[in-house]
Amino acid sequence: MREELPEPAGPDEEEVLLARARAGERPAAERLVELTYGRVYGLLCRLAGDADRAADLTQETYRKAWAALPGFRGEARFSTWLHRIAFTTFLKSRRPGLRLVPAPADPETPALDPPDPAPGPEAETAAAERANRLRRAVADLPEPLRGAVAAHYFSEIPVVEIARAEGITPVAVRKRLARAFRLLATALEEAS
Repeated sequence: MREELPEPAGPDEEEVLLARARAGERPAAERLVELTYGRVYGLLCRLAGDADRAADLTQETYRKAWAALPGFRGEARFSTWLHRIAFTTFLKSRRPGLRLVPAPADPETPALDPPDPAPGPEAETAAAERANRLRRAVADLPEPLRGAVAAHYFSEIPVVEIARAEGITPVAVRKRLARAFRLLATALEEAS
């Protein structure tokens, strides 16, 4: 029988759950996953551009997070720390020799026909190409800029939280974002 956890009580819930998870309480760890999974998976979907790969990266992110949990110092929110692990996991998966390999398809499972896309194949292809160009341009940004863009726009982490996690001022984060936008605009213009 699963122990029930209280509904979110406010900003302190994450800290309480984190303390309980560190003490080995599985329901607390499960609740932390429930609170953070959608945003971590969403970030990785946007970065990887592939739902299956994002699922593998999400699983790897949580595996790394639980292994590193005893060393988490609490200087940033748990969710911010977790998004940083997700982003690093994605970057490492892009390096040659370190890519995650998807499990082979089960030959016993019949393939499903995909549904007809509403916008049509040309529009879908163009949108996918634009998304890939943007994803590549973000991935090619220098590390401090790439991290700021991914954290703020893909993970929706507030500028103040990013600043706290990076040990810089919110103004410095905004400057990183502005510089990243200039570089992205140039890269996307050149790619067109």
